Amino acid sequence: MLAAKFTMLPVIGNPVKSLMQWYALSWHKAWILTPEEAKKIINAATSVAVGDCKCRKIYNNCDGPIRTDIVIGIGYNVFTEVRKDEYIEISKEEAQEIIDECKRLGLIQTLAKCRKEAYAICNCCTCCCIPLRLSKVYGIRDSLSRDKNVVSDFIVKLQHGSVPADQN
Repeated sequence: MLAAKFTMLPVIGNPVKSLMQWYALSWHKAWILTPEEAKKIINAATSVAVGDCKCRKIYNNCDGPIRTDIVIGIGYNVFTEVRKDEYIEISKEEAQEIIDECKRLGLIQTLAKCRKEAYAICNCCTCCCIPLRLSKVYGIRDSLSRDKNVVSDFIVKLQHGSVPADQN
């Protein structure tokens, strides 16, 4: 978010935006999901854990629930092993209840990618969501996008025990 503010500056704004656009496509981004798509991913996951939504924890712009970051795939392994005190294993049913509650509260579901690998379903608000703010406020379009194939592609990779290193 700090670098995104430089996109608003004369002269360097456009080059910074181009660099951030490349970074979103290559390394960090999120895809918008419907609640039903989020549940399909959860159903396909072998393990599910929940932790705090980093966007709301950092920005705290609203009183939305914090414990809504659902990690799956490689995210499950990384977050439950490295951040044992932050993430706890939950059942698929509990994860789906989180999705339902977040939908009721008007939160958005996204599939998050970090370091080229999708790892979590984030349930965030429009006032704190970093990918949404990068896209809407700073014009870094590919930080948040919609892809009709991302769910089916990700589910196939979950079922084969690998998450893509080059999924965009």
